[in-house]
Amino acid sequence: MKVSGYPQSPVLLMGDNRLAYSIALCLQKAGQPVYLSTPDSENAQRYLQQYAGALPEDTPIGTISVIRDLHLEESISMAIVVTDENLIHKQRAISALEAVIPADTLIAINTESIPLSQLQSQAGNPDRILGANWVEPANTTLFLEIIANSVTKPAFTHYFSETALSCWNKDPYIVNGDSGIRMRLFAAMIREAFYLIENGYANVGDIDRACRNDAGYYLPFAGNLRYMDLMGTDAYGMVMKDLNPELAQDKKAPEFFNAMMRNKRLGMESNGGFYDYQPGESEKWESLLNQFSHQINGLFQKYPFNYKTSGTNGNLATFHSENQV
Repeated sequence: MKVSGYPQSPVLLMGDNRLAYSIALCLQKAGQPVYLSTPDSENAQRYLQQYAGALPEDTPIGTISVIRDLHLEESISMAIVVTDENLIHKQRAISALEAVIPADTLIAINTESIPLSQLQSQAGNPDRILGANWVEPANTTLFLEIIANSVTKPAFTHYFSETALSCWNKDPYIVNGDSGIRMRLFAAMIREAFYLIENGYANVGDIDRACRNDAGYYLPFAGNLRYMDLMGTDAYGMVMKDLNPELAQDKKAPEFFNAMMRNKRLGMESNGGFYDYQPGESEKWESLLNQFSHQINGLFQKYPFNYKTSGTNGNLATFHSENQV
């Protein structure tokens, strides 16, 4: 296994959803050859054709080969898997990969709620499996959460993290444990939002305005904890002392949300979720998100995580190597 430098061999990417397709574009943008294995080649090709044109003219375009099976004629540097949050589906994907790739080839698989140890438990070579959670559109966002436990070989974790930072323009962090932190933070916020809605303190629009117009301004620059440093941690400590006992501690989703699921209000594609949508609105929001993600990416590049005025002209790999806390 090569553990440093740019991966010369192609990446094998398994997935049949928009997130997987945007990861393919992310790697392509870095000049990375990609084999995209998907049963839905028609939608994959449509997505790739629609968004490939958004890449800058000077991009060192890699190649994306859409395939239906896992029969490869050349070696790969790693395998990336994106499946739904289902243990059996994930274990089947790992098993299928282990049948066709060498034992020393890294496997990175998304997992939001399933412990990494469960994904490793049925594997022939569990030490080469790590968790990797992305955000769509992966080709413009900096997010990448890497999960590695005591079973995962450190060389694989280092290789994946360094490749993401130096080649894919990601700002990755590593969680040493069995599960990630992104979804836990998001779920806590959603639980409180549901509590406020269900008990009549606020409506859906109020919640979104509070998040977008306050946290939405400072989170891209600082994150929650650095923002507390900027504003003064003592002020937040005083508020939290009184507020913490009042926060929601519900163990299940509220009835209004369960009713949404029963009524198939599953989001824009079903023309209804927390809001109502007219036919065709989903495509418009999708286009706006793509436009916004490119614009916000440029702003992110100007203010890296450990921002200093002497910065490095948006080179995240160089910046992180010079600004370790």
